[in-house]
Amino acid sequence: DVVETQEHYKSRWRSIWVMYLTMFLSSVGFSIVIMSVWPYLQKIDPTADASFLGWIIASYSIGQMVASPLFGLWSNYRPRREPLVVSTAISVAANCLYAYVHVPHSHNKYYMLTARALVGFGAGNVAVVRSYIAGATSLTERTSAMANTSACQAVGFILGPVFQTCFTLIGEEGITWKLVQLQLNMYTAPVLFGALLGVINIILIFAIFREHRVDDTGRQCKSINFEEEESGVPDQDAEGTIDHVAVVALNLLFFVILFVFAVFETISTPLTMDMYSWTRKEAVFYNGIILSVVGIESVVVFMVVKTLSKKTGERAILHGGLLIVLVGFFILLPWGKKLPNIQWQEIKNNSIPRTASTEMLMPFWSLQLPSNHTVEPVGCPVTQSWCLKTPMIYLAQYISSNVLIGLGYPVCNVMSYTLYSKILGPKPQGVYMGWLTASGSGARILGPVFVSQIYTHLGPRWAFSLICGVVVVSLLLLEIVYKRLIAFSVRYGRMQE
Repeated sequence: DVVETQEHYKSRWRSIWVMYLTMFLSSVGFSIVIMSVWPYLQKIDPTADASFLGWIIASYSIGQMVASPLFGLWSNYRPRREPLVVSTAISVAANCLYAYVHVPHSHNKYYMLTARALVGFGAGNVAVVRSYIAGATSLTERTSAMANTSACQAVGFILGPVFQTCFTLIGEEGITWKLVQLQLNMYTAPVLFGALLGVINIILIFAIFREHRVDDTGRQCKSINFEEEESGVPDQDAEGTIDHVAVVALNLLFFVILFVFAVFETISTPLTMDMYSWTRKEAVFYNGIILSVVGIESVVVFMVVKTLSKKTGERAILHGGLLIVLVGFFILLPWGKKLPNIQWQEIKNNSIPRTASTEMLMPFWSLQLPSNHTVEPVGCPVTQSWCLKTPMIYLAQYISSNVLIGLGYPVCNVMSYTLYSKILGPKPQGVYMGWLTASGSGARILGPVFVSQIYTHLGPRWAFSLICGVVVVSLLLLEIVYKRLIAFSVRYGRMQE
């Protein structure tokens, strides 16, 4: 029996590839400024502190958390082209707003907050993308398609910092177009580039994207999303109830996975500026390179995990990914006796090497030198009291942690989405995917706020110890629900595992 025609198959996969692109652009929209938000915030509004940085990062996810269930619900009852185009247009407009946050004479940090929240709102289309791919693939195609989707997301995460790193060549001043009050510099050029990519995405959605839906065996099914009547059989396999215990458990696990990664990406710039006395520009440049390498590693992991999952199953790989993330954060705990260089106020040479022994012999107030305001202060600020007593995190520790988290996070990410879509089966997945995306967005909200508060006031030892505890709890939860994380069709005996 012919499951689908060659024409239908090609159209279905062309549409899926457009969804891959949409996921890529959503990821770029987040990562293209992540390394430069903190220095740009300091430049446009000196009243902003590290705590407000947490809210800036979190605002993206607040917007996404609100939008995801709404776009998901919209996609369950209307052609998906509608929420996709509207959401992408919102992101384009928000990126343009971000390029102008330097213009107002006051409250600039709140304009940046608004711009990032709107970019996040537009990124709520991730729920639509995931639900479409889940509905347009058979059970055997699902893991590979979800891995490709996450790989595109990872490539966006890679290229975002790469674009940002390239744009640092423009410099902080850049070029000013006085007619429209536009400053084209290392902070605004990336978001304008992101806006251009968004416009291209909208064109491709109109030109190539078509609605398709197949059941777990690959047969074409009728769907409310079709813009016109198409051939297809009613999906009789949709009978049955979803295992909501498994659904809730995966939402919680996904929350933890995104929470720890949000902590990791938020703390990168402040941590390296404090520990290694990097300037704002150095922190953006070096972290961009490090995260780009980690992103390449993630793409390789996505490609490998598609093959590996066929042998071991998604649940075992998810378990292994969480263990790797746990080891990655454990390595970040401060050890040794060497203390970070202190950012002394009112001195010319801000980076004074210290050890635990010299700290006892020489109090910090005796080291102040004459002021020189022309040099950017570098090192660990005295206002963070833990800088005076917490050992530094060595660069080797930081890089090793990057490598391990870059290995564990993509594994956890793709396995969560794959298991979730299989558990939902033939049921409409728009709202459910909206809630999963919202749980991840909630994690992205709490993660940056958590780490900016705990890190600022208690230091890296407390921050990373608490993260390790959270990952251990998630491993226990996975053990409890392990046997329930099976596909809908397998649960009702319609297909073999």
